[in-house]
Amino acid sequence: MNFDKQINRYGTYSTQWDYTKDRFGSSEVLPFSISDTDFPVPDSVIEALQKRIFHPIFGYTRWNHEDFKQSIIKWYKNKNCIVQSEYISYSPSVMFSVAAFIKMKSDEGDGVVIFTPMYDAFFGIIESNNRKMVKVPISNAYNNYEMNWTLLEEKLSEVNNKIMILTNPHNPTGKVFTKEEIEKIVKLCEQYDVFLISDDIHMDIIYDENKYYPVINELTTKNKTKMVICTSASKTFNTPGLIGSYLLIPDENNFDKFQKVLKQQNGLSSASIFGIISQMAAYNDKEYVTELVKYIDKNMKLLEKFCYENAELGLKFKKPQGTYLAWIKVTSDKSEAEIEKLLINKGKIGIMAGSVYDGKGYLRMNLACPRKKLEEGLVRIKQALS
Repeated sequence: MNFDKQINRYGTYSTQWDYTKDRFGSSEVLPFSISDTDFPVPDSVIEALQKRIFHPIFGYTRWNHEDFKQSIIKWYKNKNCIVQSEYISYSPSVMFSVAAFIKMKSDEGDGVVIFTPMYDAFFGIIESNNRKMVKVPISNAYNNYEMNWTLLEEKLSEVNNKIMILTNPHNPTGKVFTKEEIEKIVKLCEQYDVFLISDDIHMDIIYDENKYYPVINELTTKNKTKMVICTSASKTFNTPGLIGSYLLIPDENNFDKFQKVLKQQNGLSSASIFGIISQMAAYNDKEYVTELVKYIDKNMKLLEKFCYENAELGLKFKKPQGTYLAWIKVTSDKSEAEIEKLLINKGKIGIMAGSVYDGKGYLRMNLACPRKKLEEGLVRIKQALS
């Protein structure tokens, strides 16, 4: 795969490219914002989709079959994790799944524990469902990803806090939770009767010696009633526009309840055929992911070098353990509003403000892009902040 190839995405109804004015107030910025990539999908996915498109009938589509499930089982087996076929359910999106389980496992007014900063969509889902957001600050690469276990246990022990949402790897800091940390979080949630929802959509983008370790595994599934994984191939393989995700629900009762929510309450009994086809094809292409991670790793190192060599700009960056999102620390005396104004109006570049994720003093920059685009972005950052 040629990840250097630059592809014009304008005119494709791209959220990142065609609608920058909605996010940054300008249609002239070079965007490094929403979490999709600027890379083409694997050839294997294109071939599978083309083959299906040439069949001229696009009727209702079933997801509950072994071809779909076995692709997921094999993908997790590559990560040294055993997944049972009966755990797997389709969902139209990860956020639909998270919202469904919040409503299934808590009542209005109950607390939802999250690590902050956090992916901003969770804020809206929690608050719009009339739940209370309970924040536990989490450190980042600049402080070796230290965790406040005392505060986490304190919040989990409060009787009205019924749910914890984990993102693994963590968005936006890029922390990859260790085996020991995952087991400790699971143990605390079990101890205080808190249901654990783990959003693992960034699970394939892991750097160096770090390893992805899911909450559902041979050690933690002893108590199957207290957890769910919500994830998708779409983040890794750049297929969110094809619609589709999946869940791992190890408890039969929770599985059946979710099917009722999916099919009876929301009328979503049929899946997107292109979402299903693309995921099955993608999960048979390990080589694409290996090369993708290597490429983005080099982008991370380029940004790290740039910030080090241009320290006068007031930016500091250390490569994360996972995700393709750079969590950049602002060290200058300028306010966030001043920096955003300079980046947008002077540099003509769109980078997300950290406050969007409850992380004031940082910027979140999507580095899943061809090197030339990143190099142009760095030129614009320098132009904006010099």
